[in-house]
Amino acid sequence: MRISPTRLILGLAILAGLAAEWQQWHAHRGEARPPQVAGIGDQAPDLSLPDLQGQPHRLSEFHGSRRILNFWASWCGPCQQEMPALDHAATTAKADIIGIAMDSPVAVRQFLAARPVHYPVLLGRLTPPSSSARFDDDGGMLPYSVLLDADGKVLARHAGALDPVLLARWLDPAQTP
Repeated sequence: MRISPTRLILGLAILAGLAAEWQQWHAHRGEARPPQVAGIGDQAPDLSLPDLQGQPHRLSEFHGSRRILNFWASWCGPCQQEMPALDHAATTAKADIIGIAMDSPVAVRQFLAARPVHYPVLLGRLTPPSSSARFDDDGGMLPYSVLLDADGKVLARHAGALDPVLLARWLDPAQTP
């Protein structure tokens, strides 16, 4: 019995696909489950992110007051537009704002050399799952802000630039986000 070339190629392709699937399963079988995503009411993941000097910081270091995590990038126009208001809030309202740059360290340093801010800036993880994705930013939208309570629970999220009214509401502990 003779096998047609088409059937032979199809059979080999199926075997190659099964071998690739088995190899991928075998390579990943010992890996941990994907990290959880923090939604409203959830405890924020205690990410460890480096600052601009490469020193790691855990988000839990900033617990103790209501704070805003602001995910941004140097190339993002809306990010650049909201940064002065965030900086003003950090200096005058004594708001706890943490900038998480979703960008290369070189680009962030260059940007902040020209436009410094008075709040801590950490370098976010860009590879999946990115730092912002851990806070339910599954589309990678920037800017993306997350409001945390004093215990590190997610109170609110906002995709896009924070307008002054929303920023004021988020900064006022008497206000519900």
